[in-house]
Amino acid sequence: MISWDVYMIFALAAMALWAIGAVAAFRHDERCSRWSLWAMVAGIVVYAVFIGGLWTSLQRPPLRTLGETRLWYSLFMMVAALIVYIRWRYRWIQLFSLIVAAVFICINILNPEIHDQSLMPALQSAWFVPHVTVYIFSYSVFGCAFLLAVGGLWRHSGKYLATTDQLVNIGMSLLTFGMVSGCIWAKQAWGSYWTWDPKETWAAATWCAYLVYIHRRSCRVKTSSCHDVLSYLILIIGFLLLQMCWWGVNLLPSASSSLHSY
Repeated sequence: MISWDVYMIFALAAMALWAIGAVAAFRHDERCSRWSLWAMVAGIVVYAVFIGGLWTSLQRPPLRTLGETRLWYSLFMMVAALIVYIRWRYRWIQLFSLIVAAVFICINILNPEIHDQSLMPALQSAWFVPHVTVYIFSYSVFGCAFLLAVGGLWRHSGKYLATTDQLVNIGMSLLTFGMVSGCIWAKQAWGSYWTWDPKETWAAATWCAYLVYIHRRSCRVKTSSCHDVLSYLILIIGFLLLQMCWWGVNLLPSASSSLHSY
């Protein structure tokens, strides 16, 4: 049975493979490009095996605690980076995505937040797995958009905006599904679709931030470099709001009364 006791072994093996893939991606060689893809896929498989094994060991989806959601975010961050690399061939995206994933992996190594196997009644719903996994995958897509926004600001270039447009559209679709499914789930569990719980409030703020970006880009406001800067800044603000929604809200005094505190 796979447990948190062997997490470091799987995590280090996956990160080593991802590092190989990230380095190989910088080589302007078709053979290295193939090695990069295979190394990235191998790392994803290794990490996914741990998550699957932990799921079996816990006899429940490992999605209850922040530590468990960090598992999925690390995995999905690298999946999203791989998709971006295959689609747009940004050679640096794998390295910087690995840095982001490594931060969450290191937090989990130091503080895995192990809980018992049971799920409270509110979590025993058919919406539990799709709601949380779709949300976390949307976070990873927005994570790649955030990296591209930072890259665009660093290079004073608007060339990444077309890519971030597509990523934000995908992420927004997933985020919207997550919010709608959460509303349906909340109605079943607590009798109300929306209560302006602290986490729900920050979720709404995050959704609105990315909606502002989509609206701005749909208006085709691309006449000067300063407009590119503002679009990138909106993406960065959206990602910061996302982090607040995901885990930052737990640091607020109001978190103790939140319906989302498990």
